[in-house]
Amino acid sequence: MDFSPGVLILFSLLCSVAGQAPEVSVEPQAATVRQGESASFRCQVRRGAQPIQVVWKKANNQALPDNVKTGPDGSVLTVANAVPANQGQYRCVADNSAGRGTATAALNVKHAPKVRLTPAGPLRVRMGDPVSVECRATGRPRPKLNWKRQGSTLQLVTKDTNDVNTIQWPVVHPEDSGVYICRAENNEGVAEVKVEIIIEGQPGTPVASVGATEMTVVEAHTITMECQASGSPPPVITWSKLRAPLPWKHTVAGGVLTLTSVGRQDSGQYICNATNIHGYSEAYTQMEVESPPYATCLPDQVRLQPGDALRVQCVAHGSHPIRFEWSRGGRASLPPGAQATKDGTLLIGHVKLSDSGTYKCVATNHIGSSEALAKVIVKA
Repeated sequence: MDFSPGVLILFSLLCSVAGQAPEVSVEPQAATVRQGESASFRCQVRRGAQPIQVVWKKANNQALPDNVKTGPDGSVLTVANAVPANQGQYRCVADNSAGRGTATAALNVKHAPKVRLTPAGPLRVRMGDPVSVECRATGRPRPKLNWKRQGSTLQLVTKDTNDVNTIQWPVVHPEDSGVYICRAENNEGVAEVKVEIIIEGQPGTPVASVGATEMTVVEAHTITMECQASGSPPPVITWSKLRAPLPWKHTVAGGVLTLTSVGRQDSGQYICNATNIHGYSEAYTQMEVESPPYATCLPDQVRLQPGDALRVQCVAHGSHPIRFEWSRGGRASLPPGAQATKDGTLLIGHVKLSDSGTYKCVATNHIGSSEALAKVIVKA
């Protein structure tokens, strides 16, 4: 049987549609609602061979929550009275005999913060011991966290890492007892949670404290560190250094540690220990010793012939960063062709008789400066 060209084209199109997998899209592709509001997504089948079955799923293939329903034909997904757990991606899946088509929609649920403390408290802490409390909050948008003491409007200094805000005391004192409040706030609301800290200890238990917990000092200076301690009977105060003996030039009197002519090797953590019959308490001071540069030239005297290459290195010991600057004695600038690098090297590719002379390197850091000389002799 012969068919006309038009009939053949129509037959080809019908066969093409009959063997076509569904193509789908979702409107809208994303929606943002507040907690308690509703949202709907429509899955539209653009083309594909009938019959087509449309099903909505969570993107992680979990079952739809109880408050998420689909319409009679399965094309419309409705989230009623949205809760934070409804947030995520939803996938429309359309199946027919030729295959499958999918499209996804994203739902964001804005909600007020919820706060949780670890540990929850009340906390009973021995006087002189460390303590810390972590505050975590959920919410969208991401809430801001801060700590304050009940009865005060001042924000406390805390450690903020990702979604955790931590209040901590390396050593607690009786006056640290009280109720502390972690507050979380975003555009949707505010949440607060309290923790009570109770400091316990025998009357008279030592409590040590230092005048400064961190010190940056200059080499060769005399340094004092003061430690005070309360307790009954009056505690005995001793000083030590972490993982090293105290510098040999030191004295301790009345809780004051004196270090004479400190050097960079004296940097480290110093520990004050207060002890009586009820126990002990420690306080810490971290000291960093910085030093001005001490410069030398390697070599400090060079003999060359015309055309030779000159290379002199200026080396400096001291606290970094250190800057280097070269000059030539009696001249305003270095000879033509001379080059000074950032690491303190003086270079001349081909020296001339006129390059003879004394060259000066000045090494400088934030504490001071030092100079060194190099004598260059060029003879034929």
